[in-house]
Order: sequence, then C-alpha cells, then structure tokens
Amino acid sequence: MDKQFCQSCSMPLNTAEDFGTNADGSRNEEYCTYCYQGGAFTSPDATVQSMIEECVPHVVEGQGISEQQAREMLNQVIPSLKRWL
Repeated sequence: MDKQFCQSCSMPLNTAEDFGTNADGSRNEEYCTYCYQGGAFTSPDATVQSMIEECVPHVVEGQGISEQQAREMLNQVIPSLKRWL
C-alpha cells in the first residue's frame, strides 16, 4: 500500500486517527484530522503560505531539520497538494 499524506498539509496518514472525517462521520481518505473534520476544512481561509508557516515547526520537530530546510521542503510540497491545485 502506498503511503498516504494529507492533501492539505502533507502530514503522513499512518493510523485511523490521523484521517479527517466527512459530514456523515465516515473517514475522509484525503485529509488529516487537523485539516478536515465533519466534511469541512478546519481553517477554510488558510492559504498556501499560511499552511507552510503552520507546518514548519512540526516538520522541524518531526524530521530534526532546520527551519530553513523545512520551509524549503514545504514550499515544494504544499503547493502541489490537491487542496491547493
């Protein structure tokens, strides 16, 4: 099975708890629980740039890289995700 990533923030979707939910409460296969709950985005006014900035500290902590490295990586990844196309 291919590894799944949130199509809004790029968070890995590893466990059932990581997935967001649709309006009917079913699991949404494209977005994480932090970005999508109850069939709607949790931050509907977010922009690509605001999402990048929000994700930088999580990537720094999770991958042990510098803020600059995280920002460069996210600037390549986030704009290519489904939510932002």
